[in-house]
Order: sequence, then C-alpha cells, then structure tokens
Amino acid sequence: MRKVGAVALLLVSFALAALVVRFQPQVRQHILSLGLTAYPLAIGIFALVASAPFSVTDALAVMNGALFGPVLGSVVNAIGLVLAALLGYWINRRASHLLDIESALRRLPPWVQRLKVGSPGFLLAVRLFPGFGGTVATATAAAYKVPIWRHVWTMCAIAIPICTLLAIGGDRVTVLVHHYEVRARVYIERHRPHMHLRFHIRFSPKPTPVVLPTP
Repeated sequence: MRKVGAVALLLVSFALAALVVRFQPQVRQHILSLGLTAYPLAIGIFALVASAPFSVTDALAVMNGALFGPVLGSVVNAIGLVLAALLGYWINRRASHLLDIESALRRLPPWVQRLKVGSPGFLLAVRLFPGFGGTVATATAAAYKVPIWRHVWTMCAIAIPICTLLAIGGDRVTVLVHHYEVRARVYIERHRPHMHLRFHIRFSPKPTPVVLPTP
C-alpha cells in the first residue's frame, strides 16, 4: 500500500504540474498579483513539501520553473531546499523514533551499507535513491546526531542540481507548449475562410432533385 500510495502521489503531482504548464499565463498572473509575497510563499510551500517524509518535490520544481522562469525558479527551489534541510533535521530529531532506522538501513544496497553511517559519502549515496533515500538520509543524520551543516550540504549537493534541471525543463516545456499553441491559433485564423468553405462544400446536404410528373 505504501508503494501504491507513492506512485499515486507521483502521478497526481505531475498531473498538477501539467495543468500548471498548460494554463501557465493565467496561473502566473494570479500568483504575481500577490506582489513580492509570491516568492516567499513559493519558497515556504517548497520547503514544507521537501521536508516531509517520502515527499515528491520533482513536480513542484517543474512548476516553479514554469511560473517564475529558469533563473528565479531555480533560486526558489534552492532556497526552499536549504530551509527544507533545516526543517527536516529539526523534525527528525524529535520524531526519529517513528521510523525504524535499522530496518531501513538493511534495505539499502550492500555497497551503501559498507559506508560509515552518517559520513558524507553515506549521506550522498543514500540520497541517490528517490523518495526513500532522502527520508532515510535525513532520519539517519538526525538519529546519529550528524552536524547539521553536513546534513544541509549533502542534501543540497544532490537536490539542487536536480531541481535546477527540472526548473529549466519546466520553463522550456511551457515555452514550447504555448509557442505551438500560438502558431496553431494563427494558422486557424489565417485559414478560417478556406476551412469554412471546404467544410461547407463537403458537408452541406446535396439538393434533392425534383422529379416533375410526366403529363
């Protein structure tokens, strides 16, 4: 059930990202109408989602790129990740007993288990596994009382490049989608008279011949 829930959450999040890309002008107008508070709001939402256990931030990174552009979207993602690292560490220091860390560590591949738990190499390697790895790395860092700066930089070293690429990808996909949409509208407007004439000729009912009675 946990795997089914994770897949369902992933599909829902990317479906929401697709809607944001499709209706980007309207969504962007509503968000930017908030003024400068739009950016702290986006950073706060990203930080809350990224600090949650087994969270999926990929779609949110794509949406930030689609709404704010590749540069500002990447900055929003990066600041959100730093805050998420701090918040996630604080939460796990107080709730690490809710996750069976030893059982989670045994599920890791053998080459990861050979690394010293809590070391920079271990934290970097664990985070290469999407979803599960980030949760295990944060919980392990909190349980083993890893210095918080080590937890922050190892998380950001993996997550920031990925989220930056996703933000750039979200911006490029948005531009591409609306570029072809504009071209389609121009084509329709330019050929509307001809299309209407062809439709009228092809689908207009043919007149029924009138047969006059023979005298």
